[in-house]
Amino acid sequence: MRTRRLGTLEVSELGLGCMGMSEFYGPTDEGESLATIARARELGVTFLDTADAYGIGRNEELVGKAVRGRRRDFVIATKFGFVRDPANPQARGINGRPEYVRSACERSLGRLGIETIDLYYQHRVDPAVPIEETVGAMAELVRAGKVRHLGLSEASAATLRRAHAVHPITALQSEYSLWSRDPEDELLAACRELAVGFVAYSPLGRGFLTGQLKRFEDLAPDDFRRNSPRFQGENFARNLALVERVGALARERGVTPAQLALAWVLARAEHIVPIPGTKRRDRLEENVAATRIELSAADLASLEALAPRGAAAGDRYTAAGMALVNR
Repeated sequence: MRTRRLGTLEVSELGLGCMGMSEFYGPTDEGESLATIARARELGVTFLDTADAYGIGRNEELVGKAVRGRRRDFVIATKFGFVRDPANPQARGINGRPEYVRSACERSLGRLGIETIDLYYQHRVDPAVPIEETVGAMAELVRAGKVRHLGLSEASAATLRRAHAVHPITALQSEYSLWSRDPEDELLAACRELAVGFVAYSPLGRGFLTGQLKRFEDLAPDDFRRNSPRFQGENFARNLALVERVGALARERGVTPAQLALAWVLARAEHIVPIPGTKRRDRLEENVAATRIELSAADLASLEALAPRGAAAGDRYTAAGMALVNR
């Protein structure tokens, strides 16, 4: 496994998104999840992504259990900012106040069972708190030795610049894939300009680009994708046709649709690190194999023709979710 740099932080060129191991994507299996993280390390995937909101803390506890006794083998990224109530899991709040930043960090360190977080993100920008105040509190955590590097998630280019002026931002995380290309408007250029790494979450289109989903009914009753506009009604049918076109090219190349989609993200720029999520070893191994695929100029042109910008039908989140991104 080769490595890439997010600012000054060196990570495996492919990360592992751990969210689905605890929530959102149907039934969970802690044993298989722990085995998947262990297998990731064997394959050279050292960059783990979690958040305090995933499973309302349970995902951080899972990651903490997985890295116990081998902390130095991993680069651990987690996030704060979403406020969730176990009594009402569907409710979401946003908090970027300095006092909350400090308390959230302490809770994450405790659940992870570590002394220092390698990369600490603000999960969503709090419009009620100037970014300078939030990042100022995050910078205090760096000075205290509780955090090594700072990141932002789903922030705009303008907010990134303001934050970076307070303390160097190591990484900006946003959704990026063949069917979510909004970062190409400004974010990727801003990251390149500021020497900030870009972490691409959902590089497989929340699983749609794998070609495994054929019907809306294939989604588990508690799968959050049932509420996503891209997975509903006519949008599902249109997006399925898009995936089938990508799948045909993948078959021509002798790879899976997931591998082709990941190879495309990896080919975009050296400062981009995709973090496909999975809770199964077989899918992890399939994803890792994508790092060995070299796409030609002809391959890239074919993908551009098959899945041009704006090809996906529907927004990537509900209206409420879209109001929280790129701000």
